[in-house]
Amino acid sequence: MTIQWFPGHMTRARRQIQEKLKLIDVVIELIDARLPLSSRNPMIDEILQGKPRLIIMNKADLADAAVTREWQNYFKEQGHTAFPVDASTGTGVKDIPGQLKLLLKEKIDKQIAKGMNPRAIRALIVGIPNVGKSTLINRLAGRSIAATGDRPGVTKGQQWIKVGGEIELLDTPGILWPKFEDQNVGYKLAVTGAIKEEILNAEDIAFFAVKYLVGYYWDAFRERFELDENTPHNPDDSDEIVAIMEAVGRKRGCLVSGGRVDLEKASRTLLRELRAGKMGRFSLESPY
Repeated sequence: MTIQWFPGHMTRARRQIQEKLKLIDVVIELIDARLPLSSRNPMIDEILQGKPRLIIMNKADLADAAVTREWQNYFKEQGHTAFPVDASTGTGVKDIPGQLKLLLKEKIDKQIAKGMNPRAIRALIVGIPNVGKSTLINRLAGRSIAATGDRPGVTKGQQWIKVGGEIELLDTPGILWPKFEDQNVGYKLAVTGAIKEEILNAEDIAFFAVKYLVGYYWDAFRERFELDENTPHNPDDSDEIVAIMEAVGRKRGCLVSGGRVDLEKASRTLLRELRAGKMGRFSLESPY
């Protein structure tokens, strides 16, 4: 299955971002801590034209902590500051203003040396759909301003939001890219809910998720879905992966007449549980 999704409002958002860049001091790039590379839009580097950038690894509470530390080291090697946060609870969010000031320290120091009172930092916040931009903005602002939702495509326009007297944030709609050259990127994004479920085949996405999790997080997967410890689980054996999906379906009561498993219903149930963190922490990619 080829996964592509580029609604018209995303095309407009790209153009609007480029038009606003002259007003921006720094960019906050929000990515998903479970898939830091796949959740970075490759067009963003081109669009942002070298603006200073702070990388925020959101949903860190859902990611494998050890793998997240590896990603922090990876981004540091690339010359970027990156740190994990959980915007839903606020963990780590209070450190963001200080990090922005550090990135702009040279510019701020020059303003002070000239006797100027530094104006509020103007930050552009960007990220793919459903990565938690609106939740983060509301945490930073200390009040509910940006619309939130557990689905992609909630934010449709741009808006300036004040964070205290020191920061002004420009929110933007989430932007995916027109075509995924690596289809695994599309599948990973689909597993985490970054792509609208209506355009997907749930069974294909669940198959991809189970294949990966069986290979890297078998014990946690088996425990969550109450599978027998002797269950065959070779991630390279398609028949065994399908058998595991059917076993999950039986455990969750996803049955139709004759006692057969409704694989589509089982797949959607499995994906909902994974996205809600009910299996525990997991990461879908590692930098090394």
